[in-house]
Amino acid sequence: MKKITSFTIDHIKLQPGIYVSRKDPLGESAITTFDIRMTSPNEEPVMNTAEVHTIEHLGATFLRNHPEFGSKIIYFGPMGCRTGFYLLLAGDYESAQIVPLITEMFTFIRDYHDEVPGASPKDCGNYLDMNLSMANYLADRFLNQVLKDIAPDRLVYPE
Repeated sequence: MKKITSFTIDHIKLQPGIYVSRKDPLGESAITTFDIRMTSPNEEPVMNTAEVHTIEHLGATFLRNHPEFGSKIIYFGPMGCRTGFYLLLAGDYESAQIVPLITEMFTFIRDYHDEVPGASPKDCGNYLDMNLSMANYLADRFLNQVLKDIAPDRLVYPE
């Protein structure tokens, strides 16, 4: 079987950043899949499920309610390896174009101190697996270590 694109990226060289993972045609438009990599694969510890789950709930809520991008959000969710998230947007985008959106989202997550949206038995299949304080911490870490003055090499997959 042929390897899928995400398995052809050199995860030894991959560092935290925002990368275009793929672009898929959809009629006369496209869907752009972004790799929002928060930790260095195979180098740093992965994120625990509770904070990943919390970031997913907060990020999805923020993105789907965003005044400009809300209607373009196809999906936001965690990678199975727990090193980051995928964001699928309707349209043809490059990483640099969404840095402001991702910065807004992680600022929202960093500063969020209320009840996590959807964290109830009626709304979520694993509502107890949440860690807001760690989600706040990881969002702040990503903002300061990656998004603030993001380097060009953190916007394009390594060769």
